[in-house]
Amino acid sequence: MQLDWLQPAERLGALPPYVFARLDELKAKAREQGVDLIDLGMGNPGGPTPQPVVDAAIAAIADPANHGYPPFEGTASFRRAITSWYHSRYEVTLDPDSEALPLLGSKEGLSHLAMAYINPGDVVLVPTPAYPAHFRGPAIAGADIHPLILKPENDWLIDLDAIPADLAQRAKVLYFNYPNNPTGATAPRTFFEDIVAFAQQYEILLVHDLCYAELAFDGYQPTSLLEIPGAKALGVEFHTLSKTYNMAGWRVGFAVGNPHVIQGLRTLKTNLDYGIFSALQTAAETALQLPDVYLHEVQARYRSRRDFLIQALAELGWDVPKPEATMYLWVPCPPQMSASDFAFMLLQKTGVVVTPGSAFGEGGEGYVRISLIADCDRLGEAVERLRQANIRYPMAASV
Repeated sequence: MQLDWLQPAERLGALPPYVFARLDELKAKAREQGVDLIDLGMGNPGGPTPQPVVDAAIAAIADPANHGYPPFEGTASFRRAITSWYHSRYEVTLDPDSEALPLLGSKEGLSHLAMAYINPGDVVLVPTPAYPAHFRGPAIAGADIHPLILKPENDWLIDLDAIPADLAQRAKVLYFNYPNNPTGATAPRTFFEDIVAFAQQYEILLVHDLCYAELAFDGYQPTSLLEIPGAKALGVEFHTLSKTYNMAGWRVGFAVGNPHVIQGLRTLKTNLDYGIFSALQTAAETALQLPDVYLHEVQARYRSRRDFLIQALAELGWDVPKPEATMYLWVPCPPQMSASDFAFMLLQKTGVVVTPGSAFGEGGEGYVRISLIADCDRLGEAVERLRQANIRYPMAASV
């Protein structure tokens, strides 16, 4: 039964088109036709969750003490594990009782933060391309979103000097993310120092997404916003266990930083959910305490896939920069093809799935994101399918 008289809230109509929905339709149709898809679209890490984490979850599930509602602010032991991890990784000291909050994944927290601190009409600065939650959360909250276009000639860094002073004076929040999804770009410590100074000058809340903190290669060490003096006074940082620990479906993340902002987010969440199942918080503690040898194995896995695919694509004409972090390659589309057209054509002609850059905002047009979530044999097969379909860069006119 259709409710023709019932219209969705205006906030839904304000959301940009969701490219992933169209992509999912095409993938489903291809599977129905028996196509062997090589899906390199989603950032869904391949491989099992570490066995010690699984074992910890099983033991915790068997404990009846974990079967009730968890504390709204998360278990004290998980919060301590979070702050201990931050001190170990970045020498950042945090109060586990007021400056750390477990989340049902960082996507949930990033969106709920917008609901907690953004009123309709508030000016929010959001880079583009960006992880969709960075602009969809503010859009749901009714923000006046001003995109900051990231450019390859600036190494995909935010050009703070290009932000007009009158816009900066009106801005309330700035979302950003390095190492960056989808571009794989990294930012030097000096950039973090500059953005903190910018936020101090204009009294802007900084929201940094550090989702890919540990997927770094070739000696590169990502910077935490909270390492910068003064950052905690005006910023919060989000992290997730999805990528590093192959725990995407577990939905475990956390926010740390300014206690006032953390408390506001907590207050909102007490009205929306009951937090993470306590058994999963126990498992997450185990993940954060894994020895570095596990991390080195994960880094080596993605580094080898990165190097393999960059070399293979070079043989087809693509000159793809080598990212120092994340699990993605940011690949230019052939000239005169939109990101969506190129991604849809790849799926239909080769069964290889990539994500059109336009899914990450207007600044992503002209690129596709390839996730390094398959082993090298499968990546090699994907490239061979492109070769057989004569898909090169620049693309031949016959394609």
